[in-house]
Amino acid sequence: MKKRVTLLAAVLLFLVACTGCGKTDIEARTDSSGGNQVDQDGKLQVVASFYPMYDFAKKIGGDYAEVKNLVPSGMEPHDWEPGAQDLVALERADLFVYNGAGMEHWTEDVLNALDNQDLVVAEAAKDLELLQSEESGHGHGGHSHNHSHSLGQGDSEHSVDPHVWLDPEKAKQEMKAILDGFVQADPEHAEYYRKNYETYAGQFDTLDENYREVLQQVKNKELITAHEAFGYLCHAYGLEQQGIEGVVSDSEPDAARMEEIIQFAREHQVKTIFFEELVSPKVAETIADEVGAKTAVLNTLEGLDQEDLEKGEDYFSVMERNLKTLEQALNE
Repeated sequence: MKKRVTLLAAVLLFLVACTGCGKTDIEARTDSSGGNQVDQDGKLQVVASFYPMYDFAKKIGGDYAEVKNLVPSGMEPHDWEPGAQDLVALERADLFVYNGAGMEHWTEDVLNALDNQDLVVAEAAKDLELLQSEESGHGHGGHSHNHSHSLGQGDSEHSVDPHVWLDPEKAKQEMKAILDGFVQADPEHAEYYRKNYETYAGQFDTLDENYREVLQQVKNKELITAHEAFGYLCHAYGLEQQGIEGVVSDSEPDAARMEEIIQFAREHQVKTIFFEELVSPKVAETIADEVGAKTAVLNTLEGLDQEDLEKGEDYFSVMERNLKTLEQALNE
């Protein structure tokens, strides 16, 4: 409820701010032929919902796009909501890229509030087969990779797992959906965008091959993670995930869940408890201390910190780092 109130306040502030500005600013986003806006450098204006969408859009757009990431560096995107300035950015944008599958709970309300009739919207996960979330009734003890279905009209916010980008082949499909958005928004440079996509499609395939080669040889197949973000990765490569929290890392587990995880760790002789850079490691450290395990970071790519960004890290480098971490942990 608090999230909805915050979002409503942002929308109201945005509408009030726009009331006195007339149509001049909004109409300025179209050229004389009625096409999409370009800035003074001739670049398509693109807004992405959070880091993976931003990274994929940057890779497709290259020199012809100015891409804005809505979620600030180092912030957990599950809890984030847009403010008035973010709505202004969307009002001026040509293309909005988001994951979907319940990841960004705010998109419907925000898009309905915009006057931007020329905005092209690319929902990257729209046509993907999605895994059923553990939170939708299967219980924590199940295998997240045993349940899958396509997102339907009646699916609730957390009935499916939205973390599709952590399977490289599904991430490639997401980038293809983003490519389609670029081509629709800026057909003049369609061939350039398609060439960029083909370059990165090959890198996704190589990454997938690396994961298959390494993970089919590891000794252990069970991993305990801070929250259930790795269902697609586990489904793709024959691993079993036990998340301390569900698909949204918004609350600490109760005593019963902690005991369940501890028993699972002992039964399967789990040597490493994984946590994430954007989530407190305290619960993972407590479980690790209880079972004599160590902790390690497994990055969900929901957001990179400023240090990683300054070092030039991206989806592919972080996923390769994740693979090395998994290989070491699952061979102990």
